Amino acid sequence: MANPLVDDRGLSFVLYDVLGAADLARLPHFADHGRETFDAWIDLCRRFSRDVLYPAYRPLDEDPPVLVGGAVKVHPLLREIWPRMCELGVIAASRPFEVGGQQIPATIALAANLYLMAGNCAAYGFAGLTSGAAHLVEAFGSPALRERWLAPLHEGRFAGTMALTEPQAGSSLSDVRTRATPSDDHFLLSGSKIFISGGDQDITENVVHMVLARIDGAPPGTKGVSLFLVPKLRLAEDGGFEGNDVSVPGLVHKIGWRGLPSVILALGESGDCRGWLVGEPGRGLAHMFQMMNEARIMVGANGVATASVAYLESIAYAKDRPQGRSVTDRNPLSPQVPIVEHADVRRMLLRQKAIVEGGLALVLQAALQADLAAHAPTPEKRRRAQLLLDLLTPVAKSFPAEKGFESNALAIQIHGGYGYSSEYLPETWLRDQKLNSIHEGTTGIQGMDLLGRKVMADGGGALSILGEEVASACARAARAGVDPLWIEALGRATADVGALTMELAGRGMGGDVDAMLLHSSDYLELFSTVVVAWLWLLQAAAAKEALAEARGHPDMLQGKLAAAAYWLRFELPRIGPLVATCREGEDSYARVRPEWF
Repeated sequence: MANPLVDDRGLSFVLYDVLGAADLARLPHFADHGRETFDAWIDLCRRFSRDVLYPAYRPLDEDPPVLVGGAVKVHPLLREIWPRMCELGVIAASRPFEVGGQQIPATIALAANLYLMAGNCAAYGFAGLTSGAAHLVEAFGSPALRERWLAPLHEGRFAGTMALTEPQAGSSLSDVRTRATPSDDHFLLSGSKIFISGGDQDITENVVHMVLARIDGAPPGTKGVSLFLVPKLRLAEDGGFEGNDVSVPGLVHKIGWRGLPSVILALGESGDCRGWLVGEPGRGLAHMFQMMNEARIMVGANGVATASVAYLESIAYAKDRPQGRSVTDRNPLSPQVPIVEHADVRRMLLRQKAIVEGGLALVLQAALQADLAAHAPTPEKRRRAQLLLDLLTPVAKSFPAEKGFESNALAIQIHGGYGYSSEYLPETWLRDQKLNSIHEGTTGIQGMDLLGRKVMADGGGALSILGEEVASACARAARAGVDPLWIEALGRATADVGALTMELAGRGMGGDVDAMLLHSSDYLELFSTVVVAWLWLLQAAAAKEALAEARGHPDMLQGKLAAAAYWLRFELPRIGPLVATCREGEDSYARVRPEWF
């Protein structure tokens, strides 16, 4: 049986029983939809991924893009896949009708995209990047830019990228050096970018780069950075297209996501690279953060999808692979049992399940808050959702990547010697997963963002909103008959996080920001563990409700309760030492000198 990529029943359970995503159709913006259209869209993407994307996954991994004569050549299969994905409508699914979209909620679009990501993360990457670039043009572009570039991007005739990183700057965007010199109705850009995913290929007519650069005379730091639309090919006077002095001097050869090229871009080597300002001068980073925040949730979803496809492969292998006997069976002539009968294999599978399905609920919850932040009926509800979305974004980006890597490693462990052989797929998914902890801001950056900005946003209002959500989940769980010990454990952990946060914020407000952020990575880990515990308690409550009403699939629901028990009774208590470390300010790696290594 082919790998199902994502658990269909589990996805539906989280969407509708846990999060109530069907209620999105009650909002005026989504009034043309309902659960029937939601499920139809998910099913279209599910079938496309299983029938088209997944069979192409191994060929794309084994035969990555090459640079020939300054142009990138991708795997030939992508030239067949891309038009079909565009025809499906993946790029603009969640955008409004008036710009050519289907106006599907972001929550439903993300649920459908999980199948595409699990089937072939590299192939989907072209669509995800193009969608993000198009949204930037839609949100901040002038009427002329929107008229010229938006439709070709949404149709997939042009592909989009985000071009932030430079060789000397890395993630430090305040050190961007690419220059933009005013010239008539455009700017002339000069500089270089690196690690640009999808930065060149031969499957679309054009590539549209969203580039961060400094206008001549702009101040140093992030306030001097502006955003520009820089196409590979620009419109010529005869109405056709001509080169725009954008070249590719080299490729970055990656351990994973091999089907999606990562390129070095050279802009303006001949002095004629033209770009058009998007939004306000000096507001480039603020504008780009729209795409970056969307991309962070997309990377988190990729983390979930990559862990999911390996987890489901683990289950199939464990049920089919005979090896050994029960520890109580001393007869060497008795039949071997499938390895799923061994307790340690079930331990590893349950940990995978808890990570994958906890991460699934996390990224869908983030997408739900994005829908509510844009379309909830009152300004207060929109503001509340936006604060919760901002708080969840660094967690939704980092947890599925970091814990997903652990889950992918367990898939290899369950496969034993076959796991680390290239004849089996778990090792390829492990390579893919590692990129997710680096894409769109490393885990360390997410920790500083969470502790340094997000948890105390709105004077602590964001953290208070999360506390209200946890309290609501505890009340629902109590009504449903969930084990009171689980509820009490989450309540204590949430209180511990709140108290710790206030202590650390006090250090920052007292002027010692270094002390506040010293253990930001540890804070991110413990905070993420509590957030996922909240989502597992919600799943436990929904499972109890369904069992009491004799609806749903009993085995699936009992599995949910087992994974919830694992997370709330085994994983959640592990935050204790991390809380103590953050509170005490243990400073070994702050004190260590470079020469000591």
